[in-house]
Amino acid sequence: MHDIPTLETDRLILRAPRDADFSAYREFYKDAEASKFYGGPKNELETWNRLASDLGHWYLRGFGLWVLERQQDGQIVGACGLVWPKGWPRSELTWWIASHSRRKGYAKEASRAAIRFGYQQLNWDLVQTHMKDENLAAKTLVLSLGGTPIGRETFPDGIDRHIYRLPE
Repeated sequence: MHDIPTLETDRLILRAPRDADFSAYREFYKDAEASKFYGGPKNELETWNRLASDLGHWYLRGFGLWVLERQQDGQIVGACGLVWPKGWPRSELTWWIASHSRRKGYAKEASRAAIRFGYQQLNWDLVQTHMKDENLAAKTLVLSLGGTPIGRETFPDGIDRHIYRLPE
């Protein structure tokens, strides 16, 4: 078993997913617009499986998604981390942000912490991400993080995606 580290940024605590986070996951995944790039909308069982998968990824791979808890009041604002699903050709930085917490810089703040973790704690030579072409919000965030395109490939779901290198 792997201990899941807790990270802190100026405004956020990045911590292990837990059962009490289900309501935040449920709110995100029942919102069709918010979750459309994350396989949503999802019903309660699918959402529970997503939460369990996020936690299990840490134990299977030694890295994964953190839940983002706002330091000032403990409110869950989303999740962010590094994942590499079985059968996918590469790892990726990924995140989701609750509708009530968007456009406040939480995704960028958490992403910077996750990228540092990838380079400094996991000793990766490359932290990268990819997204569907129509996910303009994700592309804007990646470019603001200094992401640079390094290729394009077809993923197991049949979708072509640009791959971006993220600097430390």
